[in-house]
Amino acid sequence: MVLSEDQIKHIAKLARLELSEAELKKYGSQLSDVLSYVDQLREADVDGVEPTAQVTGLENIFREDAVEEWDGVERMAALDQAPDTEDGQVKVKRVLS
Repeated sequence: MVLSEDQIKHIAKLARLELSEAELKKYGSQLSDVLSYVDQLREADVDGVEPTAQVTGLENIFREDAVEEWDGVERMAALDQAPDTEDGQVKVKRVLS
């Protein structure tokens, strides 16, 4: 699929890209090549092929969140490693103004 120069400029505008004339030709050619490849993929016979998002068989493994209470010694050891604490909590710089 070959894109016209106007189509390439329109796509660049939609993507908020300011391209020089040389870049328009270079990237326009590359985009046309990609779209031509997609056209080739459309010709593939996929009847009976089940859609899939991944083919490795990997699945997410989730575990239940479990709250584990720390004793005073563990808590103090963690707080001792913090650069700054206040009232038994880690003190951090303000993130939002």
